[in-house]
Amino acid sequence: MAITLDQTIAQKQRSRLSEFVGSQTFWVLIAVVLACIFLSFATDSFATAKNLYNITRNVTFVAIIALGMTLVIITGGIDLSVGSVLCLCSMVLAITMNAGYSIEIGIAAAVGTALLVGAFNGVLIAYLDFPPFVVTLGMLSVARSLAMVASNNTVVFQFGPDHDKLLALGGGAWLFGIANPVLYMVILALLTGFVLRWTRFGRYVFAIGGNEHAATLTGVPVRRIKVIVYMISALSAGIAGIVQTGWLGAVTTNIGAGMELQVIAAAVIGGANLAGGVGTAFGALVGAALIEVIRNSLGLLGINAFWQGTFIGGAIVLAVLFDRIRNLRQSE
Repeated sequence: MAITLDQTIAQKQRSRLSEFVGSQTFWVLIAVVLACIFLSFATDSFATAKNLYNITRNVTFVAIIALGMTLVIITGGIDLSVGSVLCLCSMVLAITMNAGYSIEIGIAAAVGTALLVGAFNGVLIAYLDFPPFVVTLGMLSVARSLAMVASNNTVVFQFGPDHDKLLALGGGAWLFGIANPVLYMVILALLTGFVLRWTRFGRYVFAIGGNEHAATLTGVPVRRIKVIVYMISALSAGIAGIVQTGWLGAVTTNIGAGMELQVIAAAVIGGANLAGGVGTAFGALVGAALIEVIRNSLGLLGINAFWQGTFIGGAIVLAVLFDRIRNLRQSE
């Protein structure tokens, strides 16, 4: 019996829907929705416009970096330096503008710094076969140290003639009252999702994470792709640093401290597999949203904020457990 084009399309749509429903990302999304519903009834302040505005804005910084981290994890790597890279790029931006340069030059300097750091990490990992954990752990220390040296470990809160432009960039709401960081996050997520799903580069990233040796044999430029991926990860941290600087209105050398753990947690909770080969842009956003809802809910429910790490760590373990159970079922 012949199958029509409409039937073929309908079958693909059903398979994609069933695949999404069975994914870790879907169940984490359900957890976020249920948590929001529960908190709306359990507290008087969760569902207020101000609190929801703060949640959506706060989630963006982790989510933006998690997008870049997801690409790294898909290739089977890890980047522990993103929190310190955020700090270094924020400080470069602040110092450049404080010296009297325009916001365009400040942003260019910050972006250039991020790309340089990412390229350095990528070259050591891809061409010299250094373990990603060792390289990025070293850069975690180096980048924050450079930020301290550049600023003499002082707070920078004056951004020269374009001071107000920077504050508007990170703290404004230019479209329908939506916080600017949220708009940047959505745009970057759509771009990342498009790249992963529809481009040759995205296919190469998944191929490297699935089987690097096989990818090399089939002609994938593994080393070059790895360098680009680590540059993208550092760039995402730099972009988050630029936006966060405009939002906070000041830069200290402890900005971004410990952020790498939240970013990795967001990617893993959202469905990225630390073994490589699996991950989505949407999953990174969902994972970051769950972390922010957990953080926000602790204060509203009167729970000590020190429990935040326990809840996030537990969520990571559950996410990995879910992935292992799913893999065992598929192998049966």
